[in-house]
Amino acid sequence: MGESRSFEQALVTWVAGGPEAERAARTARELAGGVRTAVLVEGDSDRAAIHTLAARHGRDLGAEGVAVVPLGGATNIGHFLNVCGPPGLGLALAGLCDLGEERYFRRHLERVGLGSGLTPEDLEGLGFQVCDADLEDELIRALGADGVIRVIDAQGETRPFRTFQGQPAQRDRPVEHQLRRFLGTHSGRKELYARALVADLDLAAGVPRPLARLLDRV
Repeated sequence: MGESRSFEQALVTWVAGGPEAERAARTARELAGGVRTAVLVEGDSDRAAIHTLAARHGRDLGAEGVAVVPLGGATNIGHFLNVCGPPGLGLALAGLCDLGEERYFRRHLERVGLGSGLTPEDLEGLGFQVCDADLEDELIRALGADGVIRVIDAQGETRPFRTFQGQPAQRDRPVEHQLRRFLGTHSGRKELYARALVADLDLAAGVPRPLARLLDRV
């Protein structure tokens, strides 16, 4: 396990509290010297997408000292900024969030002294990118519905998707909405398709702007 990955895991344990928190805090502090940037993301699917895109560009973020840290939900951003940001380890920061969760990121970035009255442009300037509306929506628009269905087929999930489409609540909805709901039906599927869809992107023309800008930043 690389130092960046060990740092990520120690950081998550530290923030979670409990009997292992003190030991995890010591570990995170010891490893922080090898971390160039901490990228704070909402969940494991975001982390998977970023690492997959980096690998397609021939980059190993962990080896570069970039730790991509899943928060376990946007509402936890404040706790992670307390330990990673100016009040704590003082690391260089970047991040990715959904449009609906932007307010949490903005509020806590301001609280730890990284700006005031932050606009969307200010957030980008700080290295924090916002998906419209979320990562799945960005990837569906980048690949198109037919492209996403092709990836679903490659994953052997055409039948589950067709069954999902036939549910009464889904039958009359646009296929893009059906795809977004299907990809987010459980956490394991979200992470699986974050990798698979990013792996299928056209790097020359089809990378969602938030992902592209985040990777450029780090």
